[in-house]
Amino acid sequence: MRTSLRFAFILGFMGFVTSFGAHIVAVNLPFYAKEAGIGLTMIGVLIAAFDFSEILAKPVFGSMADKKGMKKAMLAGIVVFIIASLLYPFISPKLLIVVRFLQGLGAAALSAVSLAMVGSFYQENKGQAFGIYNAIKGAGYVLSPVIGGAIVLKSGFGSIFYASAGIGVLALLLVFLLPNGPTKNSKAFDDDDEFSLKALTAIFRNKILMPWFLIIIINMFFVGILFGFLPVHIHNLGYNAFQSGLLVAITAISYLLVQPLAGWLADKMNAKVTVCVGMLLSCLATATIPFVAGTPLIIVCITAGIGIGTVWTNTDTLVSKLAKKNQMGATMGIAGSFKEFGDMAGPLIMGVVSQTWGLQWGFILCALIGLIALVIALTTTKKITT
Repeated sequence: MRTSLRFAFILGFMGFVTSFGAHIVAVNLPFYAKEAGIGLTMIGVLIAAFDFSEILAKPVFGSMADKKGMKKAMLAGIVVFIIASLLYPFISPKLLIVVRFLQGLGAAALSAVSLAMVGSFYQENKGQAFGIYNAIKGAGYVLSPVIGGAIVLKSGFGSIFYASAGIGVLALLLVFLLPNGPTKNSKAFDDDDEFSLKALTAIFRNKILMPWFLIIIINMFFVGILFGFLPVHIHNLGYNAFQSGLLVAITAISYLLVQPLAGWLADKMNAKVTVCVGMLLSCLATATIPFVAGTPLIIVCITAGIGIGTVWTNTDTLVSKLAKKNQMGATMGIAGSFKEFGDMAGPLIMGVVSQTWGLQWGFILCALIGLIALVIALTTTKKITT
């Protein structure tokens, strides 16, 4: 039986809250730095605080959702996010790092649990649901810089936290339109499934899941490259700021628009195949970026966006299919933590390699890492069918 896709749109908005909340602050930190008198290092710390909080909390909230109920865990996350957002205007600006950490905790619950709910609600049209979810969540990355910039220009840095809280309140209202997620029962849960470190480590020992967690990490490397170092390459080619922004926007749009289609394809064929094709496209496009300019560069960037978007959505689909029914929350939470880890580690590796051997080798090496990860996934999961 096909579940109505309207729930995927609502859950996608929960993901939108997390991406919007993360980036509306991050892209405007230079204005905060000017007001508070901090340097570039502290800007990096403030960005990392949100990601680090999510890495720690996503598996925890995912396990809590499995044990206590998905809706309860999601509501808890929304409340934490709203309170954290409203806190900033009433405390010393120097305590922004506390606000960012608390926002990250709330976002972790929203992100992990909404992913788990998509995995639990949808069976026949699971891929399509994840495609819709990720496209809406991804829109937060695109809209937050525009909306945040306009708010800061008109009302100042502190006002963006009211916007974050407002988005959170809307999410809080929408949660009540969702059906209840899977609940604890004697058959689905037993003493071995208690919310504990043991339950989480069991997932890390799952040999079927680990190759796809690796693919998730490497795909986030490519996200960091496209939105962090592609602009550097474009600048080196002599493009102006408008041309650079337009090319990055085209890449982002291709990444967003492909996700519903990629999810639909995952429902029609083996999800593993679509992930592997997407990763191969990303690797080839990333390795090609340093060698092209003009129209060929546009084509390559669109190809990279399509590859990344396909892997992003369909690894969610694949992992949710491979997850044990009573560990959906914990499994998707851990997958989310691996995304955050890749998001942090990828740009660091790219930066070190590019600083040492040049930007060209940074693109090439990251593409090779992607190919190695793809080979590992293929050779260790030959017997997997989904």
